[in-house]
Amino acid sequence: MKKIVVCILAFLFLPGAITAAEVSLTLDEAVALALRDNRDVLLKIKEVEKAKEKIRETRSGFLPTAQFSGSLTDTRGYYSKDLSQGSAQFSVKEYLYNGGKTSNTVAQNREMLVVSQALLDKAKLETVLTVKKAFYTLLLAEEYASLNKEIKENSLRHLTYMQLRYENGQASQSDILKLKESLASVQQAYEASLRQIESMQALLRNVLFLSEDIVIRPQGNLFFDSRGIAYEEAFLKALRQRPEIRQYLAQERADKSAIEVAKADTRPQVYASWDYYSRSHVTATTTKNWNDYNIIGVTFSWPFFDGWATKAKVEQAIIDLKETGLHKQKAQSDIALELKNAYIALNNTISKLQSLRAQVALYKDTLSVVEAQYKSGIASHLDLDDISLSYAVSLFNQKEAMYDYGIAKANFDKATGGIDVY
Repeated sequence: MKKIVVCILAFLFLPGAITAAEVSLTLDEAVALALRDNRDVLLKIKEVEKAKEKIRETRSGFLPTAQFSGSLTDTRGYYSKDLSQGSAQFSVKEYLYNGGKTSNTVAQNREMLVVSQALLDKAKLETVLTVKKAFYTLLLAEEYASLNKEIKENSLRHLTYMQLRYENGQASQSDILKLKESLASVQQAYEASLRQIESMQALLRNVLFLSEDIVIRPQGNLFFDSRGIAYEEAFLKALRQRPEIRQYLAQERADKSAIEVAKADTRPQVYASWDYYSRSHVTATTTKNWNDYNIIGVTFSWPFFDGWATKAKVEQAIIDLKETGLHKQKAQSDIALELKNAYIALNNTISKLQSLRAQVALYKDTLSVVEAQYKSGIASHLDLDDISLSYAVSLFNQKEAMYDYGIAKANFDKATGGIDVY
């Protein structure tokens, strides 16, 4: 599927491609494009990459540091003889213990990577939901425009029939004016439905990050899945898969590591070092002398008092941990409410669909009866056209209910954290 999408876009953006291109997309293809090209998702991907580099940065604290420095000076007019001096120094330093600061910083950044990945998944969930809503709305808008076109054509036939009756003296001018006013309203509704299609086209192009000259042709139908949904199972799934839960759990662990990082400022530090020195000097009358030596040492330091600055940092880190706990509790409560509302809305749409099925069956049966009457010469062509339009309206009402179901199902999937299917 992704290869097909890539080939379509490659064709569209080739030099010399037609200006107003049409793209046929299924829902799965639209979702795949959004997850690949949507800028909100791409920005979160970059944040994940930065978090990985941050871990590499802090891991460097486990490795020794090496430094080289050198100098060359030439002193004239100060000593009895001009003097040139050169020096070089090479130093290696390795922390044996730094209060656990490095290890806890690495642990903190690992958890921040989990936070970044959770935020990426959250962006994906929201993007998928936006794509589904725009895609379903575009499908329904096209169905609505088609229905309004049928209503407009039916109104024109009624107006033509009424004008014939008026010419034969069987209808009044008022009857014609009423039909014209009704036709104007139908025309307005039809034009409004066309503008709604343009609006949904713009929204979907923006989510998929397509150019403005591309016209999207959605492929597929609004659907209904009659399988039952268990609320308790969905709630457990939400607590397990929602990115917000993973985000705050990881943030809590990161905050605990941050407390240890802050405490490390008043803990002892021990490091070993090795320094190699080389010096030489040259005068106007003497030759170069070399003085090479090296120093190996272990240094112990304990900054046991810093004016309570570390204590204040630790208290701030503890407050951050408590704030994260409150955010987690709020997120759990919000998720439970969101899931409950989505579950109720989904069940309401299912009930509505079941009632509309009976209505569609009634109009279908009525249409078959009128068709038989038309063939027998009992009903007119206009009668058949009217009942056909009523049947089309009942079908659209069913599709509108399926649209409501699709939106409710998309909200429910998002509430349960159903990103695993993409």
